[in-house]
Formats: sequence, C-alpha cells, structure tokens
Amino acid sequence: MSLAKSIQEKSVKIGVVGLGYVGLPMAVTVAKKGYEVLGFEVSKYAIEHVNKGENYIGDVADEDLKQVVSAGKLSATADYQRMQEVNVVLIAVPTPLDLYHQPDTTYIEKSTKAMAAHLQEGTLVVLESTTYPGTTREIIVPELEKAGLKVGETVFIAFSPERVDPGNETYKTHNTPKVVGGMTPACNEVAKLFYESILDAPVALVSSPEVAEMEKIYENTFRNINIALANEMTVLCDRMGISIWEVVDAAKTKPYGFMAFYPGPGVGGHCIPIDPFYLTWKAREYDFHTRLIELAGEINIAMPEFVVQRAIRMLNKQGVAISRAKILLLGAAYKKDIQDMRESPIEGVITQLENYDADFEIHDPYVSEFHHEKNGKQYKTVAMGNLKKYDLIIIITDHSNIDYQKLADTGIAILDTRNASKGIKAKNIELL
Repeated sequence: MSLAKSIQEKSVKIGVVGLGYVGLPMAVTVAKKGYEVLGFEVSKYAIEHVNKGENYIGDVADEDLKQVVSAGKLSATADYQRMQEVNVVLIAVPTPLDLYHQPDTTYIEKSTKAMAAHLQEGTLVVLESTTYPGTTREIIVPELEKAGLKVGETVFIAFSPERVDPGNETYKTHNTPKVVGGMTPACNEVAKLFYESILDAPVALVSSPEVAEMEKIYENTFRNINIALANEMTVLCDRMGISIWEVVDAAKTKPYGFMAFYPGPGVGGHCIPIDPFYLTWKAREYDFHTRLIELAGEINIAMPEFVVQRAIRMLNKQGVAISRAKILLLGAAYKKDIQDMRESPIEGVITQLENYDADFEIHDPYVSEFHHEKNGKQYKTVAMGNLKKYDLIIIITDHSNIDYQKLADTGIAILDTRNASKGIKAKNIELL
C-alpha cells in the first residue's frame, strides 16, 4: 500500500522527535486526529510524564494529553530502533545559538543519525525545527542517503516550519496555516496530504525546503525589526517627553499601511531573539552583511539597560540610590499568561540591576523559580506580600491576573514597561 493511501486511511504510525514546546503540541494534535503517535525523547522526565499522561507544556490541554495517552494513541520512548515502526517522522528538536551567535544544529544531526539506520522505505521525514536555509538539504538528506534511501522514491523529505505562539488562545497547532517545502514534487505531495489530514487550516506549498526555511526566518525577522523600531522610538520619545504608547495607538487608527508593534524591556521566546542570527550567520557564506537585522538585534538587546536607567531616574526623584533601594520585578516569563522563560527580557534587567548591586525580588504567578541562562544563577520568585517595603516596582511581564489598580493605589513608584496599567490614572506610574 502506498504512503499516500495509508495516510488517507489513517493506518500510518507517526513518529515525533522531540517532545518540547513544539513537539508535544504536535504529537497531541496528530493523536487527536486518530493516528497512533510515538514520541522520541532523550529526556527521561519527558518520557515518564508523557507515558503517565502528565502534562508539562502550557499550550497542551491536560485533558487532551490524558485522553490520547489513555486511548493508546500516544506514547514516548528513547529507543530509536522503534523508528522502524513509523511511516511519518516529524523532527521538532531545539536549534539554539552557541556563545558566538552561530546556529547549533547538534540536535538535528544527532536525531537524524539515530533514525537513519532504522527508517523503513517509503517514510515521510519532515523537519519542523526553525533553522537556516539549507539545513534540510545539507544535514537531513545526506544522512538518509548514506542509509541507502533515495529522496523522492524510498524516502520523502520536506521542511515545514513550526508556528507555535505560546499563550495564543485563537491560533493553536491544529488551526494555524502550514508552509511545506519538499525536496521533490513527490515529497511535497505526500507532506501536503499528511498535514491536510491533521490540520484544520490550509497548507501552502513552496518550491523547496530552502524557501520554507527562509520564510520562517523572515517571519520572525520582520517582527524583530519592527519591535526594534518601536524600542528605538521609545528612547527618542522619552527624551522628547512624548508617550510612545499614545503615538502607537494614534498610528494604528490608520486602516492600511501600518501594523502596531509595541516596545518593551527586550524581546523573548525562542524565535524572535534567535532566528534572525541564523540568517546573519548564513549570509556570510555569500559575502553579505545583514546590517538591518544586526542593528535591530543591538537595539533590542540594549533595552534592559534603558529600563534600569529609567528606574534609576525614578529612584533619584525619591532621593534613593539604586544600591540602597528595594525593587520588585513583576513578571518573569517572556510574555504574559504563560510560564515560558526562554530568552526572557528579565535576564537582561537582572544583569543590569546586579551591576548596580541593587536589592531586588521577583514575583510571577506562573513561575516559581528559573535558571538565568547568562549568569548561571538560580532565582526563586516570591509572593506579593507587603508591597510597602519596596521603593520601586518594575512591570516586566503584563500578566492578566495581576490587579494593576491595586498596585497603583499603594502609591509606590511603578515603572510600567508593558503598558499594563493602561487606563489607570496615577501619578506614581511611569510608562516606558
């Protein structure tokens, strides 16, 4: 029976490599559509939790995971020999940057090598991890060809970028449109058929994996640059005594030609702070310098310093030196209403505060503790408690379950970097 026919009949078994922020939501989505899914993981923690039906990813509903596990539709393993059981493989492993802001493709390389010897002929392999243009062709294809597989005939290979937006209540894995770039027309055809069988959203085909890989980086670079513009305008507006928030609100009344982006204490998450650097690294192969992208990165990286300088100004008004002040950082996650700490702007703010020997505490209703990736320290969050002991509150993350009016009523100086206090009129609040 052909792979296409097996997909239509849902008689194929799906392998998902990596059960993190991308892989687990995809595994659950596929399992809910009636496929049997086998997750491959190196983390014992993840394997044990999945097999018990215990959730650890915010974008996965607890009941959904329990349901598919108890129904025998989803299980996890570390044994790559079991790769011979599956007919479709989705690779969703981390693609971090190293210390020199160069792509680290170690996870892709290791997982591809591990699976290569065990794939059955006629398998569809799709890389979903965000990476630089050329990764699928340069890493995935050669490894599978070494195992004797022929692209477009005995193995179908494509790239389809993940589009996960943690905390988004409207767009989840199942209803977000997909882009697919196959190595051959046959690869495109099979990949499109598979994704159409699991998604309640359109699937757009492009001519090659490189187009799909570049498309993903372009999406996030677009956001990174526009956030940098908002941040740079914020610094200028601060000097001119103009509210950047009022400026953006006024600009977005235009029904065309403008899209609102907002400033903040920095950019966070796995995508926006990281993906553009894949492109700057790859561009060097072509003797091309991505000046705009790198400048945007510099602007965004400098925002924590600007936040702390604003904090110093506010404390000076009270006659309190930052080294003697007690500060509360409100919110630690990189965006509101989630627990995701990846590349959170709070790390930069903490670094700046510690440079001034500042005394600070952190409160986040979603995060009890976290590891600072840059300085290696562990930080615990505190309960709100007695706010009167603080000289300044800095709102880092605008969680919805915080009573900002109550905060304003304390009279404590507040630096709001997210416009969380919008609509509240209080002399003790300053916006970024």
